[in-house]
Amino acid sequence: MPGSAQSNSGEGSSGQLGFDASDKPHAYDALRQREYFEGVLGRRVIAFAIDIAIILTLTIAVYLLLFVAGIFTLGLTWLLFGVAFPAVALAYNAYTLSRPQSATIGMRSTELQMRTWYGAPMYSLLAAFHALLYYFSVTIFTPFILLMAPFNGRKRCLHDFLAGTVVINTDARARANKRS
Repeated sequence: MPGSAQSNSGEGSSGQLGFDASDKPHAYDALRQREYFEGVLGRRVIAFAIDIAIILTLTIAVYLLLFVAGIFTLGLTWLLFGVAFPAVALAYNAYTLSRPQSATIGMRSTELQMRTWYGAPMYSLLAAFHALLYYFSVTIFTPFILLMAPFNGRKRCLHDFLAGTVVINTDARARANKRS
C-alpha cells in the first residue's frame, strides 16, 4: 500500500524513544492498579523538598552569574534578578520532566514519575505548563490545591487535573507494592 512503509514510532537514527500504547495501560486506574498510587502523596512532598532545594541552589548560581555579569554590563543584567527564580524553576521542570524517566531529580529519588492522564511520558511544553499551573495555583489557593489529593483515587492535585497529568510510582516500585 502506498505510504505504509513510513513509520512514526520515533525510533531510528535520531535516537528518540517512541511511545507504544501497549506498554502502559490507557489510563492508570486507581481501583484496579492500586500499586501505582500507594504512598504517592508522602513521597511527592519529599520529592518537592528535594526539587526546591535544587532549584534554589541553581537560582543562587544564576544570581551570582547575573551579579558578576552586571559589573561588566554596568548593571544591565541586574534587571534580570526578578525573573531568575521563575526562569530557573520552569527550565528545571521542563528539562527534567521531559527526560525519558518523566521525573524530576526529587521524583526519581523517591521512585515517582509523571505521566499524562492517558499514560504517555511527559514532554517539555506540558512540563512547563504544569509548573506554571502549580506556581499560579499555589499563589492563589495556597493549601487548597493539596486538599484535593487525598480525596481522589489517583492522588491528583488541582494543577494535575488542569494539566492532564498524574503522578505514579515507577514500574519497579509498583511491582514491589503488588508483591507485598
